[in-house]
Amino acid sequence: MRIEPEQLRMLALVAAHGSLAGAAAELGLTPAAVTGQVARAERQWGVPLVVRSSRGARLTDAGESLAAHGREIDAVCELAESAMSGTLTRTSRRLRIGTFMSAALRVLPEAVTALRHRHPDSDLSIVEGTSPGLRERVAAGEVDVAVVGTYGEDPPLPSWLIATRLFRDPLVLCLPSDHRLAATPPTRRIRMSQLRTDRWIAILAGEAARAQFDAAAASAGIEPTIQFETQSYDVAQALVATGLGVAVISQMAARAMPGTTHRELERPRLHRQLWAVHARDTRLTPLVDEFVELVGQVCAELTDRWTEAPLGAVIAAQS
Repeated sequence: MRIEPEQLRMLALVAAHGSLAGAAAELGLTPAAVTGQVARAERQWGVPLVVRSSRGARLTDAGESLAAHGREIDAVCELAESAMSGTLTRTSRRLRIGTFMSAALRVLPEAVTALRHRHPDSDLSIVEGTSPGLRERVAAGEVDVAVVGTYGEDPPLPSWLIATRLFRDPLVLCLPSDHRLAATPPTRRIRMSQLRTDRWIAILAGEAARAQFDAAAASAGIEPTIQFETQSYDVAQALVATGLGVAVISQMAARAMPGTTHRELERPRLHRQLWAVHARDTRLTPLVDEFVELVGQVCAELTDRWTEAPLGAVIAAQS
């Protein structure tokens, strides 16, 4: 015989209130509906469970035996409610952020500082990684929001994630200080075709940034001689400083370094697009929406500063 949990709870409430009307009020039912449930339970068990009188209602020994388990159900439900409340409190205060290095240096500090000012009790953590890896971690629920970059395309995402456009990060040319084009006036852009005979420090083959570079080189009619491959714009700049070759790097990652100089590219104009990737449903992680708002404000301010200042001043300020 299958026992219905609702039946056990109903009997426990009858015992607690001493009346069918009191049990009905707590259950949100009519007294007639509770009376019908009692009659159905008594038919099921074949014995009386409730004794009614002018003074209310009391349980028989059989009814009390069932009601004891109903009280246990209520206790378990209270424990579950308390545990759920604790979980929601923790997740509402928690924000796990993913980012790559140059965004961590140029974009996150102001946004995280502002968020901590708004929510001093927040539980913030930051992990560093590559853009594809961070997208996977958001999809797996290991990170709540990630700042990622793409090169010429929108980030490929499963349907339950969304990408908010943040910032257009131009790519610039990094030259050795003694390069023949280093004397080019800073206001004059350099064409990739002017670097036909140069050796290059390039991003690793297979990376999205490398695919963009290869397409741009082909468009400029050159077959670049790749002297060294790296995953890091910092490494690329350090090697340019040795005179090993030239490189195309992110303006956000560019910094003044002895032995190097930077110039804007004329054709083609390359860029990296920054995005905030997170779940569409942020009800469990409400700090995500505030973080995306704040990091968007930081990116807008950065864009304004870059628009107003020459490239050399921008890079000097980042160093």
